[in-house]
Parts: sequence; C-alpha cells; structure tokens
Amino acid sequence: MKPTRLLLFNSFLALLCLLSFPVFSQTVISGTITDSKSGAPLPGVSVKVRATKAGTSTNEAGQFSVTASPKDVLDITMIGYAPLTVTVGNETSLSISLEPTITDLSGVVLVGTRRAGRVKIETPVPVDVVNVGQVSLPTARMDLTSIINYSAPSFNYNKQSGSDGADHIDLATLRGLGPDQTLVLVNGKRRHQTAFVAVFGARGRGNSGTDLSAFPINAIERVEILRDGASAQYGSDAIAGVINLVLKKSTGELTGNAGWSAYYDDEFNPAQKPDLGQYVYKGKIDGNAFNANLNYGVALKNNGFINFTGNFLATGKTFRQTLVTEEFAKDWLPTNIYRRAHGDGSMLGGGIFYNAEVPKALGNATFYSFGGYNAKASDAYAFTRNWSARPDRFPTDENGDMIFVDGIMKETSDGETYFNPHIQTKIKDASVAAGLRGMAGSWNWDLSNSFGMNDFHFYGDRTFNASLGAGQTKFDDGGFNFRQNTANLDFTRAFTNVAAGMNLSFGAEYRRERYKIFAGEEASYRNYDPAGEKAGGAQGFPGYQPADEVNATRSVVGVFADAEFDISTKWLVGVATRFENYSDFGETINFKVASRYKVSPAVNIRGSFSTGFRAPSLQQMNFSSTFTTVQGTEIKEVKIAPNYSEVTRAAGIPELKEENSLNASLGFTAKLGSALSLTIDGYWVQVKDRVVLSGQFSADDEGIDPALRAEMIRLDVALAQFFANAVNTTNKGIDVVLEYNKSFGLRSFKALLTGNIQDMTIDKVNVPGKLSGTPELRATFLTDREQAFILASAPNSKFGLVLEHNWAKFGIGSRITYFGKQTLLGYGDGTAEDFNPPFNRGDLYAYVPADDDGRPVRDQYVYSGKAVADIYMSYQLSKNFGLYWGVDNIFNTHPDMSFAPGAKWWAFNNETGGPWDAVQMGANGRRGFVRLGFKF
Repeated sequence: MKPTRLLLFNSFLALLCLLSFPVFSQTVISGTITDSKSGAPLPGVSVKVRATKAGTSTNEAGQFSVTASPKDVLDITMIGYAPLTVTVGNETSLSISLEPTITDLSGVVLVGTRRAGRVKIETPVPVDVVNVGQVSLPTARMDLTSIINYSAPSFNYNKQSGSDGADHIDLATLRGLGPDQTLVLVNGKRRHQTAFVAVFGARGRGNSGTDLSAFPINAIERVEILRDGASAQYGSDAIAGVINLVLKKSTGELTGNAGWSAYYDDEFNPAQKPDLGQYVYKGKIDGNAFNANLNYGVALKNNGFINFTGNFLATGKTFRQTLVTEEFAKDWLPTNIYRRAHGDGSMLGGGIFYNAEVPKALGNATFYSFGGYNAKASDAYAFTRNWSARPDRFPTDENGDMIFVDGIMKETSDGETYFNPHIQTKIKDASVAAGLRGMAGSWNWDLSNSFGMNDFHFYGDRTFNASLGAGQTKFDDGGFNFRQNTANLDFTRAFTNVAAGMNLSFGAEYRRERYKIFAGEEASYRNYDPAGEKAGGAQGFPGYQPADEVNATRSVVGVFADAEFDISTKWLVGVATRFENYSDFGETINFKVASRYKVSPAVNIRGSFSTGFRAPSLQQMNFSSTFTTVQGTEIKEVKIAPNYSEVTRAAGIPELKEENSLNASLGFTAKLGSALSLTIDGYWVQVKDRVVLSGQFSADDEGIDPALRAEMIRLDVALAQFFANAVNTTNKGIDVVLEYNKSFGLRSFKALLTGNIQDMTIDKVNVPGKLSGTPELRATFLTDREQAFILASAPNSKFGLVLEHNWAKFGIGSRITYFGKQTLLGYGDGTAEDFNPPFNRGDLYAYVPADDDGRPVRDQYVYSGKAVADIYMSYQLSKNFGLYWGVDNIFNTHPDMSFAPGAKWWAFNNETGGPWDAVQMGANGRRGFVRLGFKF
C-alpha cells in the first residue's frame, strides 16, 4: 500500500474508532438496591439510563442489569423512597441504598397490581391496609377474622352458635357477598379453602370459604384487602375482592405477646340467676380466653431470612339466655326449652408458620417458601332434647322407661329431664408453598407451587343413639377433607420508555383439587330399632353415612395477561384478561379495566369495570348429608343431596354452573394535608346464578314430582334440599375511609373513620321447571326466609371510629363501631295455609299465631342499628415490655331479641335456638382483656 493511501486508511480507521467509542465502550452494569434503614433488598425499583431512555426494574432480590457507558447517569426511583441519580463510572457492579420518604411503608400495597406496589391512595381500585401488629394488641379479640371485622369497613363476620360446623370455623364476607366469593392470598399466592360447607347460620349459608383463624396472628405483617372484583387478575372466587396476607420478614428480633380476656355480662348470663334452674352456665365471668404468640427471624446469606411464628389459643364457652321472669316486662321471653345451653363453643388450638427467602440460591434466582400447620379442637352444644317432648330421643328400657344417665342428663327446677348433645370437631390445616424468582434479561419471572389441605372431623359426645341404648355416649361422625395444589409461572417486565411507563405481565396456572367425605362409625347414623320407633343415629349430629361418601377431583388451567400504562404522569390505565378451563364444568374468560387520574398532586379520581366468575366449589357440587333440624317445635330429618344424585335429578335441579358477575366502581382519594387523607368509593356488583342452598321440600308437598317423592321415601327423610344456581342479586354501596395521623415529638394522635353503606336486591329466582308446578312449590324453592338470609349477609351500614393519643410511654384509645339494621325470618309454624285468607307457600315458614288471639303474625326479627364502644390503654414498661388493657363493648350492648312482635311464645324459632341470631356485634356482651407484649 502506498504511503499516502496508508495514511488515509489509518486516518479513516482512527476516525471510525473515535466515532464508535461510545458504542463499543458500553458494558453491562449490574447492581443491588436495598433499603437504607433495614438493608432489605428492594424489588420493583425503576432503573433508567438517562441518555438512552433504556431501563429495567429490580427483581425480588433487589438486583438489576442494564447496558450503559461510564459517563451515563442512572435515574433510580421507587414509590415511598427518595429518587436517586448515580453516575456509572468504571464500576460494573453497583451497591445502591435508597432512603425511605414515608415512615409507614404499609401504605404501599402489593395486591391488585403486578408492579412492585403503589401507595394505597394512588391505586386505581380501593385497598385497605390493616397493620396486624398494631390492631391486634389493644383488643380482647384474639383471632384474625374478628380483628379485621373491626378494622375494615366492608368486611363482616359473626360468631355462629347452634349451627353445627359453623360454630367451629370462621367464615367472613366482603361487601355483603358470600364467603367463597372472596379470594384469599398469602404473599400473593392462592390459599386453599376449608372443606366445610355452611348449612346453618346467619352468614354464608351454602358456602365454603377460607378460615382466616388458621393463621397465627404474629406471622402476619399486614393484611391487604382489595375491595373490587378481581377475577380477571386472580381467577375464581375474586368476585367480591381479594384478601392478601403479607407475612413477616424480620430477623434478629424475638417478639411476642400473651393475653387473657373474658366476658362479664350481668344482663343475660344465667349464672346471674342460678335459681331459675332451667339453664346451663359456668360462672359470672365466662368465655375465658388465653393466647400466646411468638415470632423470631434468622438472617441468611445475601440478605436472606427465615422467619418463624408459633401461637396458642384457648377459649371457653359462653352462656346467654333471657333472665327476666315477669311476663309483661320489656325483655321477657318464655323459658328456652329448645337450647338450654346457648352461646359460643369452646376451642383449643395452635400452630406454627414460617416464611423464608434465599437470594442467589440458584444463580441470581431467589428461592422462597412459606407454610405452616394449625390444629384446633372445638366443642359446642346442640339443641336440647327434652323427655316430655320427644321420649324417642332418649335411651329407654324394655318397658319404655327412661334410662337416666348421670352426668349427661339433667333435671330442671320444674321436673323436666333433658340433655344437651355436644358437637365436637378436630380441624387440621396444613400448607406449604415454594418457588424461584429471578430475571431473564429485562423480564422478571416467578415459578411457584402451593399446596394446602383442610381436614374437618366431627364427633358426637355426651349424647346417645336412642335405638342403641345408653351404653355408648361418644360417636365418630365422620367428616370431610379438601386438598388443593396450585402451580404458577408468571412473567413481568417494566417498559420505562413506553409513554410515562408501562408494566406488562402474563402467566399460567394449573390447579388440582380433591374433596372427600368419609363416613362415621355405624352407630353414629344407623337405626337399630326394628320397629323404627326409637330415633337412630347420634343425637345432635348424625354421622355421615357410606352413601354420603365421595372422592371427587378436578383440574383447572388458567392463563392471564395484564398491563398497566402510565399514559402520562397523571393518568394510569390498567387492563387484564384471564381464561380458565375447569375439567368438571367448562371454561370462562373475563376482563377488567381500571383507571386513576391525578386531578392534582393531592386528588385522584379512580374507577374500574370488570366481569367476574366463581366456579361452583367441589364442596357444593358433592356435599351430601342427612341431619336433624328443629322447625316449629318439630324435629325432622333433612337430606342435602349432591348435585349428581338421583334425588337431585328427580327434583329437576340442573348441573351447577359458574356464577357470573359485573362489577363497577367509581371513587376518589384526597390527601387533605400532610397527615389527613380521604377515600370514597361507590360500587355496583351484579351476580348471576349464585349457588345457594334451596328451601326444604317435603314428600307431602302438593304438586311434588312422584319421582322426587319416591326418592325421599326411599331415603327415609322428611325434607330434602339442594345446591342450585338459584338466584341473581345486585349489591350497591359506598365505602368511606377518613384517616388522620400526626406526630408531635414523642406524642402522636390518630383518628380513623371508616364506613360502609350497602344495599342488596334479589333480581330473580331461577326456579327449575319440575318445581314450578304450583305457586307453593315455586315459593319453596327459595322461600322468603332463605332470601332474607342472603340479603342479611351484611348490615345495611357499618361505621367505625378509632381515636388514639399516645405519649412517650402511655397511650389511650377508643373504638366505636356502629352496626346497621338487619332483618331475618324465623321458621314459622307451618300453618299459614289455614289462615283466612290463605298465604302463599313462600310465607309458609314466616308466620306464627299471636299470643292473644292467634291471628297470623309474621315471624320476622328486626335487629335495629346498634353502636359498640371499646376503650383501651397501653403503657411501655421498659424498652422490652409493653402492657395493654381495656374493655371491648364496655356498655354491654346486645342485638335486639329475636321474636315476632305480639308472638313472644314463639321465640327461639330461629337458626340459633336462642334469644338472638348471629348478627351484628354478637350476643356475648362486655369483654375485658389484658395483654403483655415484648421485644428482644
């Protein structure tokens, strides 16, 4: 090559290298971002290269990687933390700490979004955050369900009494819908439901649900309650919303508490008037409860952890009756011969739980796992058996004389002999979840598997199989078991260069479920009397029979995609869609659109619209039972038949299908000051084909199909009822949350006002053709009484006001909760067709004769609105110990008594067999407590 050409070539090469230097000098920069206070890794932090606008977000281990040059500047931002700019320099591995800008990070929520989280007042849908550690100490309530009931406006729960298994498990509702229309997550992963199906009780009839009381309270950092339909995001059961339990991650700290509580009801506890000689009681202070919680975390390498929690809880029985004996006095009711032991059951239980994460367990992927085991044994009284009314329920000798069994049978002051069967349960709940999450390029991925099991076993105690005699007084009644295994693979990516930001997620889920019913011992259900004159089976709760046994399985495949677009710094739009296929009934697809617009830095408008679904549970499709009910003073055998049975087909009940919903919400949030915020959200939820229990049909009903009559005679039952897509409903309501938090040096003041106003209407009753032959049959399919229970899933309004003032060591607070009106119906006396003019069959169970002249009186119980006041105090004994004490329901408020005005002699004709149904604040009255908390 000639020198001139060589010079030109070298000059060109040098110029090319100079021009290409910014490109070829770029390299992959990796790093880890942590919280400057705790050192914990921060997932979801936005990392953007200022020059190129390229970017990514950190994975669950706080790790990221981007391509940048030494002179590039990284813009690092995350909600709740001060923004940071970092010049790359010559380092290829960066360690970055972010400074928190808000002290209450529980205000950042994870549920409802697959981003790292948003401040709760900036979400496009309403989310409540309950800091369990704060609200569980200053209260006598010792289980998670009842604590949330007094912390969230549209969450409702009532302890059941006299309702078989419902006495032993806690089912709650959200926005007045069914317990199984709320999905429960743990750390964002689906939680299994209980095997139990509620048959009796004022809440959740015909529903399963998730038993929140199976969780140790001290294992939970906070509870996030998404009050909006979310089926398109999370799948079946999310029609009403989602509850996400976020577990603790703390390490190197031993925390715990121990507490005692008890009721003192000087108005309705029979121990206050032992001379009545009619009722069972323990003492003037009853319902004694003790609980203890312990939590400790161990730090692992790479900022990993494993956190352990243990808990123990023991609660005693309560006893409540009307004690006024003057017949014309305001609170007088006749002697309760139907349930001489009325109140809450007792329970002994405990469990362990763990939560763990190990960053870089497999390459840069984080391994995580959580799970635990909970067991409880419960004991509750069933309805009373009185010798004078039903001697066939008692063991007798060859002459028909009663065999008196000391210690079980009792005598009243007026000479009646009776016994109260005990219904006992042993409930086991176990779960374990494990997974890996990491990054593949700019995508975050999460692969997980969750397994859960609930086992529910019934026993009858201190009771008899009258046809067998007096020799056996304890029975194994059988029970049911539910297992669920869920595998998920999710992908998420943040696109910082799309508009003002976009987050895209998609994934798939495979779920396998199994439901079993297992029979009890033969003596628990068999009638050994050849003549059939003596009652067979264990009194109180007959055992499940071999004909009831079932072993049903199904599989579910789902795929989803959702995206959140920050159209601008003010306008957020989220869209989601989900397809699911069920092996036992078919497929469904749903969508959701949600949006939030920042009118100003302090005011947001938000709203959503979605379709939803809930697949009929395996429990509802396969539940089978023959049980005893007391209606209008008569004891009858009832058969609840599975959906596929011959008796169900003879009744013309079609195969169960999914519930479908439309859900719309509109509201706003406002930051009214540095310490004051307000959220108001209206909602509208329309549910079609809700799965509920039908009314009870008799073989003697006029117009009943001959095939149905024949099946009932073959089964030897007086009544039959079925699960069916029986009803369409619409819920409308408004939620309000006004919150004020202010610190003044060592002092702080908190005020929290929450409220829910709601109304439900029944739009249509879906009566099958075979049960439409007469007006009476049509009305029986879902009687006024059953409709009243659906409509009373929540009071028409509920408000809570919390006021707290804390000094350096001492604190005082009050909590006032108002429960609005609820209306229920009794069983009636079954003679409405004899009235002149006659009433239709829908009212048949809703009328009783008046005390004075026998005129028909609607057997309706109106529970007017009531307010309950709590007061509590705290004192910091030292840096390690804190003392809490106070009184819940300090004014001893009870619901109105359940009797039809003018027909007091027909009192106790309700679900509990007592002076009240399970409504509003419950019936136990004043409850004091003391608790010691500690931290080391």
